[in-house]
Amino acid sequence: MLMPVRVAGYTDFNGARQHAFNAGSILRGPDRALPANWLHMPIAYNGRVSTVCVSGTPIRRPLGQFLPQGGERPVFGPSRRLDFELELGTILGVPSRMGEPLSVAEADAMIFGHVLLNDWSARDIQAWETVPLGPFLGKAFGTSISPWVVTRAALEPFRIRGPEPELPLLPYLHATAPLHHDIALEAALVTAGAADEAVIVRTNTRHLYYAPAQMLAQHAIGGCRMDVCDLIGSGTVSGPDPSSWACLLEITRGGREALQVAGLRRTYLEDGDWCVVGRNQAQI
Repeated sequence: MLMPVRVAGYTDFNGARQHAFNAGSILRGPDRALPANWLHMPIAYNGRVSTVCVSGTPIRRPLGQFLPQGGERPVFGPSRRLDFELELGTILGVPSRMGEPLSVAEADAMIFGHVLLNDWSARDIQAWETVPLGPFLGKAFGTSISPWVVTRAALEPFRIRGPEPELPLLPYLHATAPLHHDIALEAALVTAGAADEAVIVRTNTRHLYYAPAQMLAQHAIGGCRMDVCDLIGSGTVSGPDPSSWACLLEITRGGREALQVAGLRRTYLEDGDWCVVGRNQAQI
């Protein structure tokens, strides 16, 4: 049960509309939840390959700067708002050339398969550092993937068409064939000292607004070369109802509403907790 591939590059997208809206509402308010570009293209940040690890690898709570609740100056210390993100990972099996864009169909044909992905997030560090260049240390300390790659061919029977775009997409992102998948996902939490896990999320990849092939086409459209074993994260796969919200930031409304698990309250992950994304798991 080892790393299934040697990851060449890692990019994490923000592909589910519900997650983008929920997270944006918590951080900026519902009137400014979605950035102006969100309904026009998949948006992403470049992650760290060095801390992509196989399921079961312990994750150490990261250190960093953050702004305490009600504070005016940052403090330094271990993150107090450690979170998981239930995502679909995409592994590329074919490279592209620098300077050559990809069509959506070409991008789809480059996909080798998919993994479960947990993009660990230090929400307090992330919130303080994100403006203006996006996530950095709040995301760089660990990303867990499953040890098995489910091939593109194996998932062909589960192909579906994605949501109808709310605004017309530019032609290079048009999808003429079904690009999404009907894959049920769940996440569970095992609180420190507890023996049993509690399922806290049930969702489905059909809730992604953008398909992995559209994310890949966006990645390469400016001429970026894509490599064999590049890893593309879908972003948090949150659905329309609270039971399908796929991270604690959403479930607890930014830490304002505690989750009850095995008789204990959780707003974010505590030391000793286990997070199980499908069978992709790690201990804090």
